[in-house]
Amino acid sequence: MLEQLKRDGVFINRLFATLRRVMTLKAKSDWLVCDELDLACTTWPGHVAMKCGADSWSYADLKTYADRVGNFVLDLGLKRGETVALFMPNRPEYVGLWFGIAKAGVRTALINSNLQGAALKHSLDVSGAKHLFVDATLHEALETIRDDLPPDLTVWSACGEIEGARPLDAYIQSSSADNVNANVRLGLKQGDIALYIYTSGTTGLPKAAKVTHMKALTYMRGFAGGTGARPEDNIYITLPLYHATGGLCALGAALLTGGTAVLRERFSASQFWADVTKYNITMFVYIGELCRYLINQDERPGEDRHSIRLAFGNGLRPDVWAEMDRRFKIPRILEFYGSTEGNVSLLNLDGKQGAVGRIPRWLSWAFNVVIVKYNAETGALVRDAHGHCVVCKPGEVGEALGRIGKKPREAFVGYTSQRESQRKIAEDVLRKGDRWFRTGDLMKTDKHGYFYFVDRLGDTFRWKGENVATTEVEAALGLRDDIDEAIVYGVTVPHTEGKAGMAALVMHDEPNWADLAAHLDQSLPDYAIPLFIRRLPALETTGTFKYRKGDLAKAGYDPERLGAEVWVRDAKAGYTLLTPETLEAIRTGSFRV
Repeated sequence: MLEQLKRDGVFINRLFATLRRVMTLKAKSDWLVCDELDLACTTWPGHVAMKCGADSWSYADLKTYADRVGNFVLDLGLKRGETVALFMPNRPEYVGLWFGIAKAGVRTALINSNLQGAALKHSLDVSGAKHLFVDATLHEALETIRDDLPPDLTVWSACGEIEGARPLDAYIQSSSADNVNANVRLGLKQGDIALYIYTSGTTGLPKAAKVTHMKALTYMRGFAGGTGARPEDNIYITLPLYHATGGLCALGAALLTGGTAVLRERFSASQFWADVTKYNITMFVYIGELCRYLINQDERPGEDRHSIRLAFGNGLRPDVWAEMDRRFKIPRILEFYGSTEGNVSLLNLDGKQGAVGRIPRWLSWAFNVVIVKYNAETGALVRDAHGHCVVCKPGEVGEALGRIGKKPREAFVGYTSQRESQRKIAEDVLRKGDRWFRTGDLMKTDKHGYFYFVDRLGDTFRWKGENVATTEVEAALGLRDDIDEAIVYGVTVPHTEGKAGMAALVMHDEPNWADLAAHLDQSLPDYAIPLFIRRLPALETTGTFKYRKGDLAKAGYDPERLGAEVWVRDAKAGYTLLTPETLEAIRTGSFRV
């Protein structure tokens, strides 16, 4: 009881530190995310805002660059409600570009920098952008859709040159550094859209989630408060800035408090501790996979002597968490749960291992989250005799829902597609006429109100920190003449986070595995390429002609259990036959996935 009282005290203190930051946000307020960043830049002009390799930007540098961008966007004739697409890896210019675009009252579509081909074209199409700012390092991805670009789309090359693109750097540099006239934003409110952030769905192509100024500020302010960030903090961000966790939560913790965001394009486990020392890192943002990479590194003397006081993120598995504590002794880990488009946010403020958040029973009235029973066979929510959903008891697994209401944290703005938005809404959940956001995630609680993530629903699984839509992978496989049918699903692999992709194929010819691997490399992001492939003479369906994907997923990839051959992705040879030796290496975690 004393331990629980202590946890309650920590929870309350940290909860109110977070709420103080977000409670003034209102949909009708005219204080926008660019105003918040402007305030930070004028408050700490001489502080270092961002570091990336040899680059170092002060807050004054960030403001000057953003003002040049904003004035350039206005010179282009763009008006409020219009969109610029941004296709760029992590770098200081990324932040300065969408900050400046927002100062002009224009929206930014943050395109996943791993995309190419159909997924990239789709992301551009749904954004409605007439201008694309693309980093010169992504020229090869751009070439995959060059012939399919709309004739009215202007392509601008940033941080270098791309043949056929206009030179963005030169235009920005020649633009006025005067503060963007705030009058161009008159009439814009926090309830208006600031960004589009893409999330993979069951449609097989990225969905553009609408992120309002209020939503962006909620993320940024919430983590500035929840992490207790200070001007002297150096926050290590290796997660992509096109996702909310790295690009809003972590960035907000740094920039709204006068701290420094230390950016790296990609995470490197071997370089992590060297960077911690080099940049005197005090916080870092993670996904569970990143932490697993760290604990898989060989132990080294002094790895528990560092400057880190807080790690925050999501997807940290209990076994990885325990090993992180044992080896690195980070004083505080802040695990959270949320989604870009959703209205369910949970924070594990007191550090309970394995939990994604907590809502004490005595405070449940103040939150909009409930877990209800779910029918795994039909995908429907279980209803009682009155047509209402059945709330799970502690220990029971169900789908987490978020009540849609008027408060900022209860809003659900949805996607650019109205059909996709409607699919995420459940009605008459607890009473007639109420509306709830379906997270698509299975959770459970315990008697103390801690929430635990269990699994994801539907045709999307998570691998290497990204959502993989099975239909997108199936579509890529279906382009090949030698494949008659393809079913893709996620399978659990020991010592990894999420689920790895596996494909069951019906093929009429003997496969050329190297050619198939090359095709997938050209068609899909790295994280979406199936790790395992098995061949079947035919794919079994249900009475309603649905593939038995669940049965295939349960069968897994063990050739002995399947009584069939399985091929595994090999970095050098494309796909190779899965041998008992390789299977054992996968089981022990020594096989690189």
